[in-house]
Amino acid sequence: MRISVDDFGTGYSSLSYLRNLPIDTLKIDRSFVRDMNIDNSDAAIVRAIIGMASSLNLATVAEGIESREQASQLLALGCSLGQGYYFAKPMPAENTFELLREMQLSDTMPNRRLEVV
Repeated sequence: MRISVDDFGTGYSSLSYLRNLPIDTLKIDRSFVRDMNIDNSDAAIVRAIIGMASSLNLATVAEGIESREQASQLLALGCSLGQGYYFAKPMPAENTFELLREMQLSDTMPNRRLEVV
């Protein structure tokens, strides 16, 4: 079993969780990812979360990726896991396997190094 802190940086997420719980992954809240290309404060927060997670040997997942720019910037910052409409909109489970097969076979899949979670 693996433990992830969802929407890290908002609400009840606390730095003490990182010290007191056996956490494996931090999920960066979409509110920071959404404007990171146009808001220096959001970009700084995303960069800090990725850096802190890396120092603690935690994985990071960026939520709410909607553009190639965001995906590229996140890769450059060291975040290799992502979710968002850039990859696909929500769909029934039975359609997921076909989408993943298409993505794997596609030579034009953008940002192949960014894993979809």
